[in-house]
Amino acid sequence: MEKNEVVDTTTKLQERPKEGAAGTFIINADLYKERDADSQTSIGSGKLAKDGKTLLIPQPSDDPADPLNWSWMKKHTVLLTLGASALLTDWGMTWGTTMFEAQAMEWNMSVPDVSNSLSPGVFMQGPGGVFAAILVQRFGRLPVLFWSQFLSCMMVIAASQASGYAGFTAARTLQGLFNTAPQIIGLSFIHDMFFFHERARKINLWAMTFLIGPYLGPMISGFVIKGVSWRSDFGVLAGFYGFTTILITLFGDETLYDREIPSNNPTGSGLVHRIKLLTGIVGIRAVGRPTIFTVIKHTVTIVAKPYLTVPGKFPYHLLVRAFLTFFAAIGFLSWVYMFAIGITTSATQILKPPPYLFSDTAVALFFFAPALGIVTGELWGHFVNDFLCNRYIKKHYGTFKPEVRLWGVWPAMVVGACGLVLYGQTIQHANSWVGLAFGWAMNSWCMLVATTALSAYILDCFPHHAALASSWLNFWRNTGGFSVTYFEAKWLMHNGPAVAFGCQGAIIAGSFVTVIITQVFGQKWRTRFPTPTPEN
Repeated sequence: MEKNEVVDTTTKLQERPKEGAAGTFIINADLYKERDADSQTSIGSGKLAKDGKTLLIPQPSDDPADPLNWSWMKKHTVLLTLGASALLTDWGMTWGTTMFEAQAMEWNMSVPDVSNSLSPGVFMQGPGGVFAAILVQRFGRLPVLFWSQFLSCMMVIAASQASGYAGFTAARTLQGLFNTAPQIIGLSFIHDMFFFHERARKINLWAMTFLIGPYLGPMISGFVIKGVSWRSDFGVLAGFYGFTTILITLFGDETLYDREIPSNNPTGSGLVHRIKLLTGIVGIRAVGRPTIFTVIKHTVTIVAKPYLTVPGKFPYHLLVRAFLTFFAAIGFLSWVYMFAIGITTSATQILKPPPYLFSDTAVALFFFAPALGIVTGELWGHFVNDFLCNRYIKKHYGTFKPEVRLWGVWPAMVVGACGLVLYGQTIQHANSWVGLAFGWAMNSWCMLVATTALSAYILDCFPHHAALASSWLNFWRNTGGFSVTYFEAKWLMHNGPAVAFGCQGAIIAGSFVTVIITQVFGQKWRTRFPTPTPEN
């Protein structure tokens, strides 16, 4: 029996949450009973939230060690360690964007050529995320988070000591491979610790941490480079990774928990057990978890396109389900990230030359603009996502369907497209830098708002494969970020900023049709093509 969070009405609530119409959740017991007062359908009994109406999805066990039963403080302490690590993912990769000029002088290279050292690391965040998702299903959440920060710290130290461009690029490439885990496994942490009605706000907070990183990193490194060499600047970055490693060691905890067979959950205490838990030894010895082969098969199933030819009795219906579910995420969000990363990596090349002639300090401070966009996006999502869901639940007698999440993407599309047009027109006509700031802030606002809505939708569709689903979302995001560095500058030089960024805005608006199609047909796709069998 699959532990899916969208189920039939005959299933007991204690085993899994209830479903109303096909592909919908029963969230509010009182409203659902009001609609079905004369029906023979029974939603059973189950634990409710503090309001006495909202069903807890999933139903927690009676074990205090169950992450769903942890105290508010412990849950948010673990979320804090995750957020601090997620902050350093793109923070760490974009940290070096303010040092290209200094490195070009040392290595006798042009600034555009030196800037290519960033691309391999950004690209490796894609496969690195898929690799991390596979490991997290078998060995647990905590060891993957710990090793990602420890190994990233080692790679940053290696980059700071590199004798030339080749060695520096190699170290940065490995940094990208290792450091991406927190922005992948975050959905798994949130799914493990929080109930359905709490997740949107937690996803919003988690997304804010890794999306604000690309702007805070260059801002801080820009201040640091004014007083030290670029090598010492990277030493500061290594210190940040060292701090998150210590934070995870002291306050992190494993959230993977088997409610079906509680005896499968590892137990122990003391320093030795703690070390084994952090390093993954406990995960290696754990029973009742899937094999690496099983996880790899499900990873391919979740992302593969429906026309992929696989010999043997392969579950083609799962391939179709996966492609259709990711239709909006890949078709829209990948473009949003591509152009956002394009702005970030080309910022110094636009702001330092005429007509703006920004100093290193001014460039660093300018990264406040997109950071402010991220913060305002978090405030927006903190209230609007829950408002959209609660409004639908009240109007539909306590039921909910995941496609409601996608209404949150609509304002993101409008603001993001307009922001790109404003950014390009400001550069083209050499207008005030205020236009650049507003355009960039609008673009980053779009990125966070869209990410939260689509991540929540993916988590609703793949509740027991959150890391795997998130890894493919990250893969396409980083594929766009990797590729844009190779054509952004040439595009701007060939067609001019107004045309280039105007076309990017048009692509954002045009790709939004994938979101609309998903809203219309998403429920049919989900009910026709069920998710893979849960692994844990």
